[in-house]
Amino acid sequence: MIGLDTSFLVAWAIPEHRDHLTCRRLAADAVHCGRAFGLTVGILAEFIHVVTDPRRFATPLTMADATAIASFWAQATEVALLPQSASVATIWLDWQHRHRLGRKRLLDTLIAATWHGAHITEVFTLNPADFEIFGVFTFVPVPVLP
Repeated sequence: MIGLDTSFLVAWAIPEHRDHLTCRRLAADAVHCGRAFGLTVGILAEFIHVVTDPRRFATPLTMADATAIASFWAQATEVALLPQSASVATIWLDWQHRHRLGRKRLLDTLIAATWHGAHITEVFTLNPADFEIFGVFTFVPVPVLP
């Protein structure tokens, strides 16, 4: 299973994003190879928050369109919505403490702990630096198309 980060979903959904076509291709290739994806409800909420922000995009998505895309991902047969159990909370809080992370790293650390709790080691993200500190993931490079 491949963890999908918010940054990847944003690029997948927003046509003006420079990595839009690449992310579309990577997702389609993974599905074609029989791979599944792991998401959290928090990633979907962050996705909706970002893609509807007119300060980030010249043509942001409407709430209806963003919610429809989030629903598509949440209901896709290739996607597992990952639970955040007590063991995930333990990992999350341990990593926050061990790596001396501050308040701006809370959500990324929770996402990473959730992936780790689901035995996900491979991640599609445009921001691997957000997760490298944990030392448990490999990242699929997102090559920029010419």
